[in-house]
Amino acid sequence: MELKTHFPEAEAGAEPGKALEFRPARDEECPARFPLGANALTPWSGGTVNGAAAALSVPSADLGSGSQGPTVVQTSMSRSQVALLGLGLLLMLLLYVGLPGPPEQTSWLWGGPNVTILAGLTPGNSPIFYREVLPLHRARRVEVVLLHGKAFNSHTWEQLGTLQLLAQRGYRAVALDLPGFGNSAPSKEASTEAGRAELLERVLRDLEVRNAVLVSPSLSGRYALPFLIQGHHQLRGFVPIAPASTQNYTQEQFWAVKTPTLILYGELDRILARESLRQLRHLPNHSVVKLRDAGHACYLHKPQDFHLVLLAFLDHLP
Repeated sequence: MELKTHFPEAEAGAEPGKALEFRPARDEECPARFPLGANALTPWSGGTVNGAAAALSVPSADLGSGSQGPTVVQTSMSRSQVALLGLGLLLMLLLYVGLPGPPEQTSWLWGGPNVTILAGLTPGNSPIFYREVLPLHRARRVEVVLLHGKAFNSHTWEQLGTLQLLAQRGYRAVALDLPGFGNSAPSKEASTEAGRAELLERVLRDLEVRNAVLVSPSLSGRYALPFLIQGHHQLRGFVPIAPASTQNYTQEQFWAVKTPTLILYGELDRILARESLRQLRHLPNHSVVKLRDAGHACYLHKPQDFHLVLLAFLDHLP
């Protein structure tokens, strides 16, 4: 698969603010496939992903011809066995075809056995639970902070393989449980916009996160956007994924933010994605990528595409 993304500074004359469509190559163009399983990651470099194809094979049964004996009873029993075996195989086929497959987000397990995921709580009266990975190779300059939506928590990024993948690509990454989610208790600090921005700033300070790139899906926009507006100088990059609360800020406030931004959304998200996109387009240094055939949680519906686009953005940051 070949990934092509264009950012404002990379291609002169591109129409500002126009969404890029992420279209995976057709099968005949890209015979390689990502294998499933925790040990199956082939590191992606230079826009090309190579992996081994996974195939499901069903061994054929050797029933044998067998010579018919002179006893009629023996011949009749052999035919019954063949009929029962055929019926059993037919039932297995029907069950295999009819049963729903596992959700795609649980199938794309990236990373390998060498990635260690650390976990802990930040200090203070309102501790925040976090999961963290350290770079396996030469550390990149930026560090990635992953927030989450209403139905998820930091474990989502481990299940999806995002933490493992970032570690293998040389990034330190931290996934947070926002107050009241996962292993983080509710916090009064989260009841106001200013409190949420201060909470996020405190967590980054406690964890000694520097040169942060903030990934903010859906609900987490209530934390990420006030932090972006008030403290954008602390961020090296911003990746909003149909975030909430964009309507709370003016065009002038967005225009003042110079942080490089990758706006991501799913093609099938026709409400929050469109609403947030109208506001986020006022960010002066942004690119837009639409993931085809993906809904509101596009990173779950198209994890392979999400990871490739995210890595392309991170790798091109100064």
